[in-house]
Order: sequence, then C-alpha cells, then structure tokens
Amino acid sequence: MTEPTIARRLERRIILMTQDPEMIHEVQACLEPPWEVTVVTDLEDLGAWNEVLLYRFLLLDLDEVDVFDPLDVIRILRMEYQINLPVFCFGGDADIQDEMRLSRADRFFSREEMIQRLPEFLRQYDW
Repeated sequence: MTEPTIARRLERRIILMTQDPEMIHEVQACLEPPWEVTVVTDLEDLGAWNEVLLYRFLLLDLDEVDVFDPLDVIRILRMEYQINLPVFCFGGDADIQDEMRLSRADRFFSREEMIQRLPEFLRQYDW
C-alpha cells in the first residue's frame, strides 16, 4: 500500500454521492480552486480506505436509493473502513435520517439548505 504524501493530504477535495445532475451542478458552482469535487455512486470508485481518508468530507444524497444504499455507505465508512470522515446528508425522510443518525452520520439538510451551507463547510475545512 502506498502512503499518502503531505501534498495529497493538503488537497481540498470533497466527495459527492448522487446522480442528480442539478445537485452536481449546484455543488460544483459553489467550489472555487483549489477545491475539487469527486462525484461517485460507489465508495469503491474512490479506491482503498486510505484514499477515502484524503477527502475533507462527504455529501451524501439520501434520496438516491436506487443506485446505492446510503445506510451501506455510512456502515462501510464507520465500521469497515473505521473512518470518521464528516458525512453531511441531504434529502431523505425522517425515517432514513433517523437510521443514518444511529449509524453515525453527522448532519442532515434539505437539498436547498445543503447548497446554502456548503460555503460555510468549505471555510471550516479549508486548513
């Protein structure tokens, strides 16, 4: 396994798990260099756990149940990979949010609120 370099660790990258083209566009519109977003529907597309660890946080679409199971995503992150990467969820109903909360997802927003709060999160994780 290759070790991450300091330069790679300092990259400002986030993960967006959704297929919603409008949400993808809105998130991308909020980002300015050096920030980058990686859009996936499968955590394995990011590589091994040590690659996932290089991202600053994950935006997770709770309405995207046809392509991936949000509960599986959080379980893989927290139990299998044992990574405490911040997970900001958007969409979904109260039931899925409660299940995600029990599985240790961090915050929950509507789609609109997620876009409004994203600049704040980018400032917080701009170390």
